[in-house]
Amino acid sequence: MAVRVGIVGGTGYAGGELLRILSQHPQAEVVYAASRTQAGQPVAATHPGLARVVDLEYEAIDIGVMAARCDVVFLAVPHGASMGLAAELVEKGVRVIDIGTDFRFRDAEEYRFWYGIEHQAAELLAEAVYGLPEMNREAVRKARIVANPGCYPTSVLLGIAPFVHADCIDTATVVVSAMSGVSGAGSTPKQMYHFPECTENVQAYGVPGHRHTGEMEQGIRALLAARGGGPVTVSFVPHLVPMSRGILATLNLRLTRAITTQDAVQLMQDYYRSEPFVRVLGADRLPQTKSVLGSNYCDVTARVDHRSGRLIVLSAIDNLVKGAAGQAVQNMNIMFGLEETLGLRAPGLYP
Repeated sequence: MAVRVGIVGGTGYAGGELLRILSQHPQAEVVYAASRTQAGQPVAATHPGLARVVDLEYEAIDIGVMAARCDVVFLAVPHGASMGLAAELVEKGVRVIDIGTDFRFRDAEEYRFWYGIEHQAAELLAEAVYGLPEMNREAVRKARIVANPGCYPTSVLLGIAPFVHADCIDTATVVVSAMSGVSGAGSTPKQMYHFPECTENVQAYGVPGHRHTGEMEQGIRALLAARGGGPVTVSFVPHLVPMSRGILATLNLRLTRAITTQDAVQLMQDYYRSEPFVRVLGADRLPQTKSVLGSNYCDVTARVDHRSGRLIVLSAIDNLVKGAAGQAVQNMNIMFGLEETLGLRAPGLYP
């Protein structure tokens, strides 16, 4: 029997990407798509690419309807909007995958620090599983609530994990510079994303203290826990670039022991040997956003700068797929005992 899926926030970019991916999923069926503003309108009204592909109309948000129809509900809503919905759905026996931010932090005070509001379902934070499958696959399998990671943290944590595991970098001095396409900001119009403002332009934003910084630090602390912990500090600068999709993250890491580029690449290959969606590139290629466009893959590699004693790690994802909807479907597959790659095998759209 197919997994019965609901989506709240279907009109946004992540919601649309969920609908696109799930329309090709052989063992899942979207039975409910909700919108606060577009109830009664067809899905194709907001996602024209899904015309004659997804034959659904948006409905009003109704917990009772979701509980009756759905095995799992994806919440693709702004921060602050998931916590109440998730609590009610879990109480009624529906599993939840939150693509928003509300369950990514295990500590309510940390959530308040980064997002500026009080958490209204703090009792569920300890239960929620951070849904990066490469880190937490077994916990995701049993979870009632999965917190889908942010797009920037996904790219950074997948880049840094092998070297935290190998204990060869200083986690107290992590420097990250990353570039994102405009869709990473969501579909709500703002001056910064207006075409004349963002085309032919590259600009930094959220400096210092972008909200994803805390999520990166929490993820690195979780990786460090396996070897007793240690200090973690991330300095993160995001940049907006004039393209629709994609993230390229550059991690600048201080080495604590001498390794070569060949060693670094081998560490990554060993660490990700059995992972279906992480591709480790060799010394002949560097990650690029075009190679992962529209796919659930993350391309990573590393180079050692012997002169400075630092390790340069590069990581590329599609922010709407591995950085949002694709990873959410990957988590759904794990939660319901399905083949993890179902609905997600499409390669990148290159060139």
